[in-house]
Amino acid sequence: MTELTKAPLPAVQMVRDTADIGKQVRAHRKQQGLRIDDAAALNGVSVDLLSRLENGAGGVRTDKLLAVLDGLGLTLVIAPKDHDFLKRLPQDTL
Repeated sequence: MTELTKAPLPAVQMVRDTADIGKQVRAHRKQQGLRIDDAAALNGVSVDLLSRLENGAGGVRTDKLLAVLDGLGLTLVIAPKDHDFLKRLPQDTL
């Protein structure tokens, strides 16, 4: 399956592992037309770190993760698993 034929990621997604975060980061970077080196520079991180993040590798410091998310217009939300908001998400994102 090519990049163009992949289904778009959900706008709101529960994160089960670092790969979920990486897919969202990569999708938003590309949606903004940014090359990985440009996005890394804009967010004050190395290309290596951004690449590891996009590929779901562990070992990315929380402050760097939050900086990248903020720089790409994303945010991290923490909620109880049984919160009403999460119950309203489409089931394929859970």
